[in-house]
Amino acid sequence: IRMLMGLLRPSAGSAQVLGYDIEANPEEIRQRVGYMSQKFALYDELTAWENLSFYAGVYGVRERAHIEATLDRLGLRGVLKERAGSLPVGWRQRLALATAIVHRPKLLFLDEPTSGVDPTARRDFWDLIYEFVEEGVTAFVTTHYMDEAEYCSRVGIMSYGKLLAMDTPSALKRSALPGLAWDVWVEPLLPALAALEACPGVLRTGLASAHLRVISTPEVQEQDLNAALKVAGISGAKITTTEPTLEDVFLALANGR
Repeated sequence: IRMLMGLLRPSAGSAQVLGYDIEANPEEIRQRVGYMSQKFALYDELTAWENLSFYAGVYGVRERAHIEATLDRLGLRGVLKERAGSLPVGWRQRLALATAIVHRPKLLFLDEPTSGVDPTARRDFWDLIYEFVEEGVTAFVTTHYMDEAEYCSRVGIMSYGKLLAMDTPSALKRSALPGLAWDVWVEPLLPALAALEACPGVLRTGLASAHLRVISTPEVQEQDLNAALKVAGISGAKITTTEPTLEDVFLALANGR
């Protein structure tokens, strides 16, 4: 993201953002994009109003009414006199987003925007992102939360700096996981995990809360999994096929299968 923003010179290659070269036209890019960093680039000693006013000035936004409209849209009116450093994480997140959209960018870079916030704040944040997208803003999001990646229209999966795949969530699931996904509810979990890992056709087995998650080739059937458990002296398993997730896709791609 820092390279695309023109803040870091690439060691090789080239790129364009909104039609501008990242090396030749970094200022043109920065005036047209918003950036919300993972650590929320706020001045802790300044109030919410002072932070937003400062960033508005950086982007050349002088109209007080426009700054106030941004405050209202993000629901920050009640904390505008509070120091940024004293705000709870959820409010800091909203303030950081406000500073990123105060100049009405066409492209919004969001770097791990929901890291460290509670599930309610995460959901509310994504509702705001959807509003911006409906208005024509493109959101470029990095996240380690696979359920959040499901919200995106296109997903790129990276591991150790390498882009492994990029497509729609549904297309990624079809291409990276041509087999089946299973949920296996059984006790005891660890012996069952070992038994299923040894089952022919099983590609990956892992713990998923109180049950096991199994990825297999298309040929594997429920009776095959039950047979593998029976060999290990385990019975009474509840086995169901289920929709694959982007986490399944990531693990399959990262493990090379």
